[in-house]
Amino acid sequence: MGQEHVVRALTHALETGRLHQAYLLTGTRGVGKTTIARILAKSLNCETGVTPRPCGVCQTCVDIDAGRFPDLLELDAASNTGVDNMREIIDNARYAPTAGRYKVYLIDEVHMLSKSAFNSMLKTLEEPPEHVKFVLATTDPQKIPVTVLSRCLQFALKQFPPERVAEQLHKVLTAEQVPFDAPALRLIGEAAQGSMRDALSITDQAIAFGHGKVEEQQVRQMLGSVDRDFVWRVLDAIVARDAAALSAEVDRCFEQALAADDALAQLARALHRVALAQPVPASVDMDDPDYGHITRLAKALTAEEIQLYYQIALHGRDDLRLAPDEQTALMMTFLRLLAFAPNTGSEPVREAGPAATRTATPLSTGGRGAGGEGVSATPMPTPPPKPSPPAPQPAPARGEGANAAPAAAIRADADASPSREFDGDWLRLVTALPLAAMARELARHSALITWDKNLIKLALPQDKRPLATQKERLAGTLSEYFGRPIKLDIELMDNAGESVATRDHQIKTEKQAAAEEAFMADPAVQVLLSEGGGRIRAGSIQPNE
Repeated sequence: MGQEHVVRALTHALETGRLHQAYLLTGTRGVGKTTIARILAKSLNCETGVTPRPCGVCQTCVDIDAGRFPDLLELDAASNTGVDNMREIIDNARYAPTAGRYKVYLIDEVHMLSKSAFNSMLKTLEEPPEHVKFVLATTDPQKIPVTVLSRCLQFALKQFPPERVAEQLHKVLTAEQVPFDAPALRLIGEAAQGSMRDALSITDQAIAFGHGKVEEQQVRQMLGSVDRDFVWRVLDAIVARDAAALSAEVDRCFEQALAADDALAQLARALHRVALAQPVPASVDMDDPDYGHITRLAKALTAEEIQLYYQIALHGRDDLRLAPDEQTALMMTFLRLLAFAPNTGSEPVREAGPAATRTATPLSTGGRGAGGEGVSATPMPTPPPKPSPPAPQPAPARGEGANAAPAAAIRADADASPSREFDGDWLRLVTALPLAAMARELARHSALITWDKNLIKLALPQDKRPLATQKERLAGTLSEYFGRPIKLDIELMDNAGESVATRDHQIKTEKQAAAEEAFMADPAVQVLLSEGGGRIRAGSIQPNE
């Protein structure tokens, strides 16, 4: 199962009689390399004929399954690495099969052969007798000489995702009439790391550990895995900025003798699922037991926060080997999640007490879309700031021109009045808003389309699409500035109107043209160019600021 691309190719070859002399099967442990080789041997030697569907009941098929078929020769290259072992195979290959149509040589872990052993088999591998087929299997094809690779048909077997492992285990346990629950199979699928053989071995261990049952809590205890709700409690504590709750989770983790590496790996997996649920809500099945946690956190966290937390979790796993002990490393990683969380000053880290929600209500994500196209973000209103004495304004910087005075006037108005009306002058408004770097870039490159009391619709050039991810922050700043909820819509549209960025670019272009014109009109410059052999170095003429 799970290797349909290999099955299809070998099936067509058997049906059409176009068989190659050597096949190379590559892939990690436990994905079916040896199994495919044995099935191929049955297909070639089944008493019903060469067929992609061997009967499984004839004497040949039974002997191959039992490992006693004389014409299927299995060699473990890890134990037989020398040239003498290979020469023995080559010498025997010229003799006709004893009981079947073909002699099938299965060489496992072929990359372990010595260089001289590879050289000795090259000629036979290239032109073997008609009755001989080679099937080579390896977990490390990079160590096989290219001269051998070029003589084989190579098939790369896939690893199994946890969902596929759980699906197969469901079939096996149902057929074996072993009681189980679905979350336990998912845990085994993750622990198997892509290997179906490992998954079956872990399942056997789980059946013995659970007295004939495969249950989630017992599998977690057997594997030393954190419980399912651990990561959700951690993420809820991060959203609430509750350091005490995080400390309690770390203590509970080590009281149960759980691994810090597994805790951080589970946290990274949970963040991946939350991050994917934002642009692709359909990625979360409504029947998933974690559906509620994922959808709630997808609304409570921004995409930037999730990416930051994911990177911190990954680096926390690297820090485990350097830390004084695992408990210290895990606690410091969790504190790092709080330390690097966006904090505007109104969301202090809680020092004690039960987990609490953020002081500011998280922005509503509505239906998030890729790049923010056609998506609305409606933040909850925050209380208007208390009036405070106006701070002294610095003198306008040189080059700001007529925009400096209006901007200063708007900032002064911001301190005097908590509620304002938008007059449609988007360029003037952008210069006054206190924005973070990326949100300011979104405002600078956007042009106003339409507006009313609670809705502002902007156009953003197609090449600035990534800036649309800052829409929520810009909407939040607008809501605080106007003292009421502002809904912000962004459309990807080129040449929709003038933006601050286009205006600044136009001013810069005009200044540059004026500087070049003035420079070229200078009599001394004209003399140097015409009589002194001078030339203008590109980009050297700069306007005065």
